[in-house]
Amino acid sequence: MSIAHGSETVVLKPSKPTSLLAALLLHPNTVVSTTYLLRAVWDEEPPATARAALQTCVLRLRRLFAKYGISATTIEAVPGGYRMHSDTETLDLVQFRALAAGAGAVAGPGEELYRLREALSLWQGQPLANVASRMLQHDAVPALEQERLRVLERVCDLELAAGNCHQVLVDLYESARRHPVRERFTEQLVEALYRTGRQAEALAEYRTVRDRLRDELGIDPGPGLRRLELAILRAEELAPAPPPARTAAAAGAPALPAGATATARPVRAVPPVPAFAGRDADRRAMAARLTAAGEPRLVVVSGAPGIGKSALARQTAHEVQEAFPGGVFTLQLARPDGTPVAVEEAARLLPEPAPGRRLIVLDGAAGAWQVLPLLPAAEGAAVLVTSRRQLAAVVATHGGAVHRLDVLRPAEAYGLLAGLVGTERIAAEPAAARELAAVCGHFPLALRIAAGRLLTRPGLSVADCAAWLAEDPPVRLALAEDAGLSVPEVLGQALDALAPELREAFLRLGAREAAADPSAGESESVLEELVEAGLLEDGPPGPYRLHDLLRSYARWRLRTHETAAPAAPR
Repeated sequence: MSIAHGSETVVLKPSKPTSLLAALLLHPNTVVSTTYLLRAVWDEEPPATARAALQTCVLRLRRLFAKYGISATTIEAVPGGYRMHSDTETLDLVQFRALAAGAGAVAGPGEELYRLREALSLWQGQPLANVASRMLQHDAVPALEQERLRVLERVCDLELAAGNCHQVLVDLYESARRHPVRERFTEQLVEALYRTGRQAEALAEYRTVRDRLRDELGIDPGPGLRRLELAILRAEELAPAPPPARTAAAAGAPALPAGATATARPVRAVPPVPAFAGRDADRRAMAARLTAAGEPRLVVVSGAPGIGKSALARQTAHEVQEAFPGGVFTLQLARPDGTPVAVEEAARLLPEPAPGRRLIVLDGAAGAWQVLPLLPAAEGAAVLVTSRRQLAAVVATHGGAVHRLDVLRPAEAYGLLAGLVGTERIAAEPAAARELAAVCGHFPLALRIAAGRLLTRPGLSVADCAAWLAEDPPVRLALAEDAGLSVPEVLGQALDALAPELREAFLRLGAREAAADPSAGESESVLEELVEAGLLEDGPPGPYRLHDLLRSYARWRLRTHETAAPAAPR
């Protein structure tokens, strides 16, 4: 970390103020809680006087800023923490993210490549190299590196699509060596070598990574690398291909960034969801509806964020795919940042009418307004829609069935953990596994995140994992490699998409005790809108319910981001 003032650049020494500054800059223009800052500065051992010492660190930073002509009000004290005001002119990270996010909205691949290269030029050495905080080094640095690698992968895709194989070889050699288990870099390197006439080197690179994966992980290379090997052995010509659309790894299906174009493609063999558990009755009913001889063959799967809508849709599609010789088509209706794909763009991506029964999966619909215009083009096909909303207007006008998902039952949550982590490891600590499922609120998203932590830490006991997560579930239920596998990211997107009055009502509900009536003091229309948004359950004639994980997130959000709003009048 450094401060640039004119032609002068000052590299900050490792110190507590430097750790504090790093923690604030990693969350620009966001309220960062005092609790988080204390952990960032003192890791797990803050002294009794830590809060006073934190204020001293803030004062030292303000004096440093004043010395170099930076406004002393850049760090703002707010209820519950501090906020650091930054923009593209003052912080490289903000500029990097702005360039990367805006690159997909430009007119063509040449301009996109220029902007992404400009974004990568902002990286100078190892991030946070002079920051002593163990917490930031463990949690923040890997996440930052993943951001950079995603952009670099996209740059290499664009270079290869443009036929610039020679120019991109240096980047690919370095990236493939430094990140050997990130197969995409090796795949790009093998392609570049082969297309520049270096077949022997291309095969040698493939066999090196194949042997490493088999020896170290006991797995074979992915389908992309295997297809390349076969093409090289057959001496097939590899023409420059259009750069692939960016994908949302958590969803396992194409996601469309702003300005990007793609094609909804038939999937002849829909793979099953790894370790899928439960939802037996839903799957049987959905399969019967989708494969019925008559009309309408329309199913809507709705429910809270992270409750497993997309996984259920994919598993059902896998189980019924033989009934659809015309293909199974999946179209993502939400971008990775949660914003909806425009109806006009989605309509262009729908498959053309073709012989044979087809299944169209519309994943992540923002509302009926996005689905209704697409249904005429899907006439004759079975349609499976996932959405946080119940899409009453869709089924009211076109018929069909709605499956509103609840959390998994305890036995199903236990089965999901066993399938992901391994039956023997979970069976060795059955009580701890049930406690871990309860900490995760029996939400499939949270359970998969917890399983990911256990799988990457073979020596971690299930009991210790459950205890660690229980200390701060909304924060710790996150994997740094992917925002889609992060409870605060997924729930934060859903909450931020609400109108302010609905967001405040949700936070008020979360602040109440679990045994309290959530509807007390809230208007019925507000409660119904929260049900429709997937953040509240049931309603008349029964009581409203707030899932434990959502309640925990609401309380964390109040502690770190918001101020509780007054109760609404009856």
